[in-house]
Amino acid sequence: MIDRYTVLFGICVLFPTFAQAQMSDVSCDDRTRMTETLKQVIGAERQGMGLRDADTMLEVWVTERTGDWLIVQNYANGTSCIVAMGAHWEEKLANPA
Repeated sequence: MIDRYTVLFGICVLFPTFAQAQMSDVSCDDRTRMTETLKQVIGAERQGMGLRDADTMLEVWVTERTGDWLIVQNYANGTSCIVAMGAHWEEKLANPA
C-alpha cells in the first residue's frame, strides 16, 4: 500500500521545483503533463471541478486506494499548479442516514 510520503516523493521526483519548495509553496507544470502524472504515476482520479473565475478552474484529485487528495488549479494559459494536498479523503454520501 502506497502511503502519502510515497506520493509526495513521486511528485518531488517528477516536479523538482516542488522538492525544493516548502509545503506552503505550489508545484506547477504543463496541464497535460500534470494530468498524466496524476493518473499514471500517482493513480489519482479527478473527483470534481469548478470555475474559480473566467480564467481559472479548480480540480480535486483523489487516490482512492490511499485516501490522499490534491487540489489542482488550472489556468487558461495551459499551466496547472498543485495548491493543496492532504490525506483521509471521504466522499460525501448522497443520502446520509
